Amino acid sequence: MKVLVTGGCGFIGSNFIEYLLTEKDVRIVNLDAQTYAGRGRNIQHMNLGRHPRYKFDRGNISDRGLVERLFKKEKFDIVLNFAAESHVDRSISGAEDFIMSNVVGATTLYDAARKSGVKKFVQVSTDEVYGSKEKESFSEDSSLNPSSPYSASKAGADLIALSYFKTHKFPVIITRSANNYGPYQFPEKFLPLSITNLIDGKKVPLMYSQENPGLNVRDWLNVKDNCRAIWSVAQNGKEGEIYNIPGDNERTNMEITKSLLDEFGFGKEMIKFVEHRKGHDFRYSISGDKLKNLGFEYKHLDLTKELEKTIRWYKENQDWWRPLKK
Repeated sequence: MKVLVTGGCGFIGSNFIEYLLTEKDVRIVNLDAQTYAGRGRNIQHMNLGRHPRYKFDRGNISDRGLVERLFKKEKFDIVLNFAAESHVDRSISGAEDFIMSNVVGATTLYDAARKSGVKKFVQVSTDEVYGSKEKESFSEDSSLNPSSPYSASKAGADLIALSYFKTHKFPVIITRSANNYGPYQFPEKFLPLSITNLIDGKKVPLMYSQENPGLNVRDWLNVKDNCRAIWSVAQNGKEGEIYNIPGDNERTNMEITKSLLDEFGFGKEMIKFVEHRKGHDFRYSISGDKLKNLGFEYKHLDLTKELEKTIRWYKENQDWWRPLKK
């Protein structure tokens, strides 16, 4: 089986490639533009760059000519699109790159994959497309209500994918996952930023207001479980369907921050309160019943233990993240 992974140099994509090359007998082509989030050389750091079943092609998924040439040169069984601009704050500052990558790029892939007869296409999306929910959880049938240009661009790509299924019988499946954490996450994101700051004895930023002092709720999903879930959906999911991938670990941002401070032996004096971003969602929560009905089981649900392992990884791999924080 030959698999195309787009955005395979990023956080989730590189962990997914490692999972497939380690656990599955597949050949992988990784198409990645290597923008700023790919500067960590994750695949090389994982010692996978010369793996006999791995091949790298550099390019942007919004480059129609390049994408069409790739699909003519290679015959893919499955395409998994991880390529995306994903940092919410950056999308608020300027949305154009997010539209180009997350909407135009995704549609370019849909067109090329459809014309080449790909057997399965997995569009990797996010729980943020549903917006905020103070009580209960979103199901796959819930309405979309994105709050940021980032989540709106992902919602747009999802809707186009579903329209291709209805119009062209395009064999697409959408996954929407909770907040991922684990090794190789770019250090601008909340957890790695906090961890690497604490390693250096610096304060951690926590969004704060009088009405909501760090009480925003996120559901934390280990990236390795997400990779396993995405592959499970690719193998067992139904075309034209959406599958939520929750973490089953909801915590307030304050709770997560306190857990990190405890691991480092620090107190609240190491918290630097910052203003909430515009349109900051209060709580993300998704139901994973459809995923569990496929027979999927988590392996990394102990958040305390997994955070310890994540902290240890960042302590032991400073050669990876320090150049990225400059």
